[in-house]
Amino acid sequence: MAVHVHNDTRHIAILEGRTLIEYYVSRPTDDVTQIHGNVYMGRVQNVLPGMEAAFIDISTPKNAVLYRGDVQYDPKEFSGTRGVPRIEQMLKAKKMILCQVVKNPIAHKGARLTQEVSLPGRFVVLVPNSDTYGISKRLPDKERQRLRKILDGIKPKEHGVIVRTAAEDVTAEELERDVARLLNQWDVIVEDSKKQGGPRLLNREPDLAVRLIREEFTKDFRGVVLDDKQLFEEVSGYMDAVTPALADRIEHYDPEVEGIDLFERYHVYEQLQKALDKKVWLPSGGSLIIEHTEALTVIDVNTGKNVGSSNLEDTVYKNNLEAARETARQLRLRDIGGIIVIDFVDMENRKNRAEVVRVFREELALDKTRTQVYDITDLGLVEMTRKRIGEGLLESVSTGCFTCDSNGLLFDDTLFGHRQAIPGPSVSSVRNPAET
Repeated sequence: MAVHVHNDTRHIAILEGRTLIEYYVSRPTDDVTQIHGNVYMGRVQNVLPGMEAAFIDISTPKNAVLYRGDVQYDPKEFSGTRGVPRIEQMLKAKKMILCQVVKNPIAHKGARLTQEVSLPGRFVVLVPNSDTYGISKRLPDKERQRLRKILDGIKPKEHGVIVRTAAEDVTAEELERDVARLLNQWDVIVEDSKKQGGPRLLNREPDLAVRLIREEFTKDFRGVVLDDKQLFEEVSGYMDAVTPALADRIEHYDPEVEGIDLFERYHVYEQLQKALDKKVWLPSGGSLIIEHTEALTVIDVNTGKNVGSSNLEDTVYKNNLEAARETARQLRLRDIGGIIVIDFVDMENRKNRAEVVRVFREELALDKTRTQVYDITDLGLVEMTRKRIGEGLLESVSTGCFTCDSNGLLFDDTLFGHRQAIPGPSVSSVRNPAET
């Protein structure tokens, strides 16, 4: 993990070997737009029964939305109600509620909320007032059994606990300290929520760089390299407190001493520019074309320069396998969310179709963001969804063109006497991360 700081903006690149697989940007202004995980005391503005949702004022520029399925209620209060009570029965205008952001505001949409609060720590996630009990499925069965025995002894009776992947090989004392730290954090939130006042922030998630290290940095990482001294000391102090065994993997990088920029050293800029292009080349000469629309993202697979060496079916099959692997990587790198449709090159053999989907799902399993993939259709299309949390890579490192309103085309002035924007391919003027 390489962290580059410039003008108070933090750029985080995660690499496997020399390959860039994830990229994040954290700016000082993100306190309004990057609020995922924050806990608020919100005021119900209005309830929309037809939408089964309520708009909540959480002291941000746009009201957040809370859907009926995310509302917590006491069944005893609705003992005479048949089935699940309606949202207008559970929430009334001007009511103050405790809630947490589960999706950042994007474009004209406000944040999405839930009343089931979860507080992530280094090794566990505390789910207050819940009977949740879980251990990461990414851990080996033997390790899951060991952690289950420890969890039985440290789990609070009134709260739920989920053990994270980072808990592998940690001691019972480290897990107990993590749970105690989260319990103290929850007690502070509860006390603040009881105070009189309007909508307000009760608990803010730490900076993105610290959050990523907390949630992703494990023994599988070779290290974390930071080129900012202050951030390095902050992260080192955090790791010394929660995971001393990994503290020596936190390194400070001084560009003046090394004589080269951190991202230049790890070839991040070069890979980032390729990740912003809509065309992606495959190893054998094929390509992907990635197009974004308001409703969904479309990925077209082409054989391109890949002429193969045997029959057509074999050429298409191998090209689609390469496309499946690269598509999974691009979704993760570009942080593409929502509905995604992939147009693979048509294959006649059903076994080949099934294998392409299997490989695709296998590659997506490496992505921590939740995905759902459906089988390939007769037209060679794969429909899938990927949970949308942030704004995406392109939006995080670019600004829209004010001349054409990001449409990408202009009418010639001979048509209207002046240049006028017309709809066209969506483009943005990309900024060099070092100049952000």
